[in-house]
Amino acid sequence: MTSSDGQYNKKGVLKKKRYKKELAELQEELVKLQYWVKEEGLRVCVVFEGRDAAGKGGVIKRITRRLNPRVVRVVALGTPTEREQGQWYFQRYVEHLPTEGEMVLFDRSWYNRAGVERVMGFCSDDEYEEFLRTCPEFERMLVRSGIILIKYWFSISNEEQERRFQKRNKDPKRRWKLSPMDLEARAKWDEYSEAKDVMFEHTDIEEAPWNVVHADVKRHARLNCISHLLNQIDYGDLTPGPIELPPRQNDSDYERPPIDSQDWVPARFGSNPVDS
Repeated sequence: MTSSDGQYNKKGVLKKKRYKKELAELQEELVKLQYWVKEEGLRVCVVFEGRDAAGKGGVIKRITRRLNPRVVRVVALGTPTEREQGQWYFQRYVEHLPTEGEMVLFDRSWYNRAGVERVMGFCSDDEYEEFLRTCPEFERMLVRSGIILIKYWFSISNEEQERRFQKRNKDPKRRWKLSPMDLEARAKWDEYSEAKDVMFEHTDIEEAPWNVVHADVKRHARLNCISHLLNQIDYGDLTPGPIELPPRQNDSDYERPPIDSQDWVPARFGSNPVDS
């Protein structure tokens, strides 16, 4: 579509009002999917990978915003501990895989070895080659066990990544997002491109293919990714209807302690109640 249909601005970006409407509808569908996953005992594993600053975190936030964290949880692992470094490479990820009735979203995953570890020299050539050999079999094993494995790669242009890095650097609220690895990635664009291409060559398998999200426009990437995710699982609507709330208790003889016996947070905005 173009701006001529009234839904897009002059830059070809979906207008905010329409974006919010579409997002709200998709989030309502995600709630339905959540109930279905729980009721049917599905085990869903969604992997989010891609360029630094490509918007993976933003998509994950929009997916989970209206969902129950006991059913849909996010896994974002930090640097491996000394103990984890001595484990089988996939071991630290296995313990976070979904159980029945659960969906797990990996904000980066075992593919760290094929990306940042490879480019930054954090793993040996032998470890890297072993990963490329074993990762497809590992994922086939997950799928055979009944796990629904969905993989997304967020792709942005070099120019858009640079624009987002500059925006983060200028905004104190966003500057924490600029990690040392992000700064290194800025200088190693071509190396990351080569690593991604080799990774796809080995791990874009029929049982768990890569789904590439064009992420130069955040609004479009979010809507496109969520729409695609919903289409990967054949779900029904198990959303419960409104429940009948019990009447509030109002005839108790219990006497509350004085309200001034409690330490109230200073009311910088509004005022504290006269009765709690």
